[in-house]
Amino acid sequence: MQRSPLFLIFLLWCAGLGAAGQFAKIAVPFDLIGQRYPDSGAGLGLLLSMISFAGIVLGMTAGILVARHGFRRLLVLGLIVGALCSAWQATMPGFAQMLTSRIVEGLSHLVIVVAAPTLIAQIAGDRLRGPAMTLWSTFFAVAFSIVAWLGLPMAEAYGIQLLFLIHGGIMATLAALVWWLLDPDENSTRSGNALNLGEVLGLHLYAYRSASVAAPAVGWLFYTLTFVSLVAILPGLLPEGQRAAVVGLMPVASIGVSLLIVTPLLRYWPAVRIVMAGFALSAAVLGSYWLGVPPAATCIALFAVLGLVQGASFAAIPQLNASARDRALANGAMAQMGNLGNTLGTPVLMIVLQSGGTAGMLAAVILFYAAGIVLHIWMQRRRMLA
Repeated sequence: MQRSPLFLIFLLWCAGLGAAGQFAKIAVPFDLIGQRYPDSGAGLGLLLSMISFAGIVLGMTAGILVARHGFRRLLVLGLIVGALCSAWQATMPGFAQMLTSRIVEGLSHLVIVVAAPTLIAQIAGDRLRGPAMTLWSTFFAVAFSIVAWLGLPMAEAYGIQLLFLIHGGIMATLAALVWWLLDPDENSTRSGNALNLGEVLGLHLYAYRSASVAAPAVGWLFYTLTFVSLVAILPGLLPEGQRAAVVGLMPVASIGVSLLIVTPLLRYWPAVRIVMAGFALSAAVLGSYWLGVPPAATCIALFAVLGLVQGASFAAIPQLNASARDRALANGAMAQMGNLGNTLGTPVLMIVLQSGGTAGMLAAVILFYAAGIVLHIWMQRRRMLA
């Protein structure tokens, strides 16, 4: 039966929402989680960081495994494991067991965020590929918004267990739909050729030496160093009455620009150029701090132009990499660098804020964006000379 590429792209994007929900179901109702584990102390934060740690260590390895063993097969496995983890977490096990389940869930998350966008790029075709990858880039922000708007009130009213159960049910449903609706993988698992450490290290070297495979991830590192950290830090610099409204508008502005501006721009500009323009505009917006522009306007404008980086970074993967294997490796590198940025960003900027004040922190962010532009230019020149 012939199935619409648009429907399949939407289904895979929903799989991404499920993967992002693995973060959001802990991060958004974090206070409720803390009430369930009152003796966990500072270790409570590990329930979030363990998924990021898995991504830092194994992000590229997930790309290798997905390319080797089949995109649909591994995506279904990742969704099933995610569903089982949520169902187990709904029993509210002891803290050590909950933490162990989060480590397993981190592996599930990695497989999904590597396999799903690689499949999207394959299914979309040349005409839809840019808009489809731009849609994929919104999965994290959309999932957090859904959990904040719907999941948090439900968890407050009926308990965190219900949120975990619903998430698990959604993941299981998505696993069934992906298995049923997507065509089987063309390449079967290689028998008698087990993945070994030498091959893993060799493919890491290949990916990060490649100016095509590594470029989206390198830019993504500087984006993630600032995105989550600024969501956490900037509201504290605003007047009390403006904080809630600005926090709600910042990710919405980013999603809106990704969907409404990046998609038409991709018809005229290569994705990497849009990423560099996004970094340059972001630095210019932050420069308005010294011109006396109201902080609330600066925050919203910053996240709007960061939407250029968000949308175009994922679109750059299929533009720069023709083979499914290289796209899988590029998505693995994106997961690796994204988790590294998310992990380091907030503590680094908090240290700079405490020592250099608001001006010093904003100057550091501008330097991050400048570094992203410089590295993209360098890799672009390497691709031209290759």
